[in-house]
Amino acid sequence: MVVLEIFTYPDERLKQISQPVQRVDDALRTFIAELEQTMRHSPGGVGIAAPQVGRFQRIVIVDVSAKPKIANHGRMILVNPEILSWEGMVKGREGCMSVPDYTGNVMRAERVTVSALDEQGEPREYHCEGYEARAIQHEIDHLDGLLFLDRLVSRRTDLFRRKNYGEKKRRRGEGGATPR
Repeated sequence: MVVLEIFTYPDERLKQISQPVQRVDDALRTFIAELEQTMRHSPGGVGIAAPQVGRFQRIVIVDVSAKPKIANHGRMILVNPEILSWEGMVKGREGCMSVPDYTGNVMRAERVTVSALDEQGEPREYHCEGYEARAIQHEIDHLDGLLFLDRLVSRRTDLFRRKNYGEKKRRRGEGGATPR
């Protein structure tokens, strides 16, 4: 299994704008498979964008199907995605593999329609809502050099240090290193 290195904030490369994909071919599909493995290797990962691993092309993967009771389209490979329409705005908490120590409240459209090519180069259109719509907007932001930190409602009141599950287990003495 190939797990690619994920750039983390404050790496300046995360601000780079990605270029459109010109050809969908076997080499691109191989990269998409590696990108997906990287996403699935991260606990709770529901999306990833190519620039997070150093490939500055407009490619994202979103799959929120593991989250119970959330409307979704399953695994979506979005090459050259474009949001065609959006409606409603709602504040919600977001995290990111590129910002592992924090989460934050961000305003996003409640519903979006997005068009993209799939991994075979076929055009697709998705009508998404709720958590899935939020995940798509979050990942497309990466293509434009934006992190959720750039969209916080308020840096003073809407940025939160992430609780580390592994650290909590160690404090309770459940496996791992013994607390000192």
